[in-house]
Amino acid sequence: MNIENAQKQVDDWIKNHGVRYFNELTNMAQLTEEVGEVARIIARRYGEQSEKESDKNKDLGEELADVLFVVLCLANQTGIDLQNAFEKKLDIKTKRDHDRHHNNQKLK
Repeated sequence: MNIENAQKQVDDWIKNHGVRYFNELTNMAQLTEEVGEVARIIARRYGEQSEKESDKNKDLGEELADVLFVVLCLANQTGIDLQNAFEKKLDIKTKRDHDRHHNNQKLK
């Protein structure tokens, strides 16, 4: 699946199941909440915090998918072609960062 198809799938889902998009500010708050859930899992599972018993069954993939879903909603409702935007960004990062990362002693 590419990003363009994912945006369409989300839009179809909203039309068929979600009634309408939440407004942009609500979706931004939702995105923040979902990123927080990802951060909680990573901090406890891979970081130095201990993982609570109630967090051990949390699915990181599911939480990352929640983040992606809301990002796709925001792109749809603001008229962003995220496929195109991602490809442009990857090109910029490739040109800007290739030598920088290869020459970064911290990454060796």
